[in-house]
Amino acid sequence: MGNPVLVEVMRGGRVESRHTGSVAVVDADGRAVLTFGDVELPCYPRSAVKALQALLLVESGAADRFGLGPQELALACASHTGEPDHVATAKRMLRQAGLDADALKCGAQWPRDQKAAQDLARSGGTAGAIHNNCSGKHAGFLCVACALEAERDSYILPDNPVQRLVRATMEQLTSATLSDDRRAVDGCSAPTWAMPLSALAKGFARFGTGVGLEPERAKAAARLREACATHPWYVAGTERFCTRVMSCFGAGIFIKTGAEGVYVAALPSAGLGIAVKCDDGAARAAEVMVAATLQQFIKADALVALARPTLRNWNDMEVGSLRPAGPLSG
Repeated sequence: MGNPVLVEVMRGGRVESRHTGSVAVVDADGRAVLTFGDVELPCYPRSAVKALQALLLVESGAADRFGLGPQELALACASHTGEPDHVATAKRMLRQAGLDADALKCGAQWPRDQKAAQDLARSGGTAGAIHNNCSGKHAGFLCVACALEAERDSYILPDNPVQRLVRATMEQLTSATLSDDRRAVDGCSAPTWAMPLSALAKGFARFGTGVGLEPERAKAAARLREACATHPWYVAGTERFCTRVMSCFGAGIFIKTGAEGVYVAALPSAGLGIAVKCDDGAARAAEVMVAATLQQFIKADALVALARPTLRNWNDMEVGSLRPAGPLSG
């Protein structure tokens, strides 16, 4: 059997489309609390693991050496929309390490934010790597490379000391073996490793609680969580799902999107990590999946709206909605 239908798209009172997926909720020891679908099938977490990748920025001493504050740390965990303050913060991170945007290897991308893209074009500017949604993560990698005196030009290659340490860090948190046959190239050209959804959820249970981590790593995780909770806009952008959730719940929920329908979350007070995957990669359906999963553990009006978003057309007419389905509908 395939994964269950977890989200339905409604229009005119009828189901217009359905999205299947899987959900894993586990504690820091990997014990399953709630699962739907095949949570052992490896998938690429993509940008969902940026906070785990950013641990090295703190652990290496680079964050303190280069005077990076909470906004910079939040941006290192971000898939941002390329708005002016996102760009300025990424530039500041690089400048503190004695670098500029030419050092970035993430590739040129127009800002995801429509106004920011339009303003950039009107000013005669063009897309650059600094506007890439991963520029904060890459600026963090470069700061680590400088702190470790590692080769900067190859910082995105799997054999570079930066990526070897990132890989080891993710293996330690998730307990997954990230073998070379599970390695691929992410959209920003950095390595990405496939892992079971259950392992991904375990990694964020540990990230959220510090359980199973060495003291310095637990402190680094707490520092990153605090930065993201205090500055959620830097983790995503204006009206983005991650920003909205963390703006409502502060330190109570850490949440991060990944490409192709992946989401992760950490519930520090409950000691739980969450990972969801929408099979067809639809971001809007993945948002409903993770919001409905969060509702299993947190009762709040803010999650009700996020789990059942309204669909509007170009005339701002309400034309439909999304809703949790199957095992998530209860």
